[in-house]
Amino acid sequence: MKKLDTILVAIDFSDSSDKAFQTALFMAQKFSARLVLVHIINEPIDLRGFYVPHISFDKLEEEITAGAEKMMEQFCRQHFSGFDNYEYLIQPGIPYQEIISVAQDKSADMIVLGTHGRTGLDHVLFGSTAEKVVRKSTLPVLTVRLNGE
Repeated sequence: MKKLDTILVAIDFSDSSDKAFQTALFMAQKFSARLVLVHIINEPIDLRGFYVPHISFDKLEEEITAGAEKMMEQFCRQHFSGFDNYEYLIQPGIPYQEIISVAQDKSADMIVLGTHGRTGLDHVLFGSTAEKVVRKSTLPVLTVRLNGE
């Protein structure tokens, strides 16, 4: 088996991504691996060219990014005690594509994702980022479900 040097975990600040993070952190500690956290900001609908009162698209993007940065910094302060072999990134884009791209760019050996357990119409309408990553990634992907899902 190949050694795990770098583990990427996608964080969306949900309970399921927190559980995935806990699993990834345990593995990183166990294998002395670097942990890369990534939060993908799903690109908002581009409203440039349309009249939308009181909304600046560029300002909206800046505010969303700043908010995500603040949440990630707080997340890291709360969850990293005695472990400093990590980095985090905030990326805009289509979540499954960016997760795979960042994992490749960071030479990750594994991707860890939480699953939301959507079923039925929710699954049809929104799809599953985890499912798309599993299908399209050339890297091993570990999905972690919340209990009871």
